[in-house]
Amino acid sequence: MNLEQKIMADLKAAMLAKDEAALRSLRAIKAAILLAKTAEGAGGELKEEEETKLLQKMVKQRKDSLEIFQQQNRPELARKEEEEIAVIEKFLPKQLTAEEITAALTKIIAETGASSPADMGKVMGAATKQLAGKADGKTISALVKELLAK
Repeated sequence: MNLEQKIMADLKAAMLAKDEAALRSLRAIKAAILLAKTAEGAGGELKEEEETKLLQKMVKQRKDSLEIFQQQNRPELARKEEEEIAVIEKFLPKQLTAEEITAALTKIIAETGASSPADMGKVMGAATKQLAGKADGKTISALVKELLAK
């Protein structure tokens, strides 16, 4: 079952349960999938890695909004963003812990022969490919900087 079929099944269940947060989130995912599928050059189909990137982008947008709402002391809007993040993350692969990311990055640094912060580009290129969908780019970047600074 592809992502679109899962979304439709969950959308029906959310409608029956009258779950507003799930409905709002699932409709946003469905709309994003439709936009991506009908975009120029998309060919009407999305690959699994494209679906994952799409969902990660949606989560990142909501986390950014959440941060802004918390800074502006808007708890009702922040709560909505948190609810949507929780629903969207159900469709993403399990995220790695900081320890797992650090272990993977240590291995990548050894493989690429990186030794200083100047080699960050090499490490980031390999890391983003290897950890795609399993870790946030911001987290990877911060850990790479930390490891190369030692």
